[in-house]
Amino acid sequence: MKLKYFLSKFNWMGIYNSPFKRPKLKLYIGKVKLGVPYFYPRIVDKKTRKFKPKKIGFDFVDLGYKTKWSNTDYRFEWSPIWSFVFWKWQIALIFTKPTKDASLSAYWEGWLYYRYHTEGSQSKRLYQAVYDFPMNITKYVGEQKIQLCEWDPIIKSKYEQIVEDAKRAYWIDKIVENDELLGLI
Repeated sequence: MKLKYFLSKFNWMGIYNSPFKRPKLKLYIGKVKLGVPYFYPRIVDKKTRKFKPKKIGFDFVDLGYKTKWSNTDYRFEWSPIWSFVFWKWQIALIFTKPTKDASLSAYWEGWLYYRYHTEGSQSKRLYQAVYDFPMNITKYVGEQKIQLCEWDPIIKSKYEQIVEDAKRAYWIDKIVENDELLGLI
């Protein structure tokens, strides 16, 4: 049972065998500073049942997320972290977004939707994820309104055409749906 719990902290590593770009690794070396995720690395004293700081040891923190209004409405909370503590010092490896252009929350939320709500080959799953979970945002630069798709900076280049096809199908269906609604008035 403990092994199953331990291995469940690494489910997010399936991203390495997917259409998603690999997460970027950030290394932190210094005094204990990074929580895993909310608290500094700690253990429970079995005698007093109180928390005390961890002196030596490893922590593996899974991808942190929650679902909000439905089972597909993911909210990113924290990135996976591997941490080693030695007295007052910490070495931490943080798995974060692959590019500067990508949104950290969109990267992990897109991955969660792809992982848990799609079926079939990688190409079919990606098409379904982009179509069913469009991550479209509006950005304003001064007075100029820019429409962006959060899928573009997080997907490997060999899958770009699938993303474009899914986005095109999504917008065509929205236009047809709106025309039908207008016809009913």
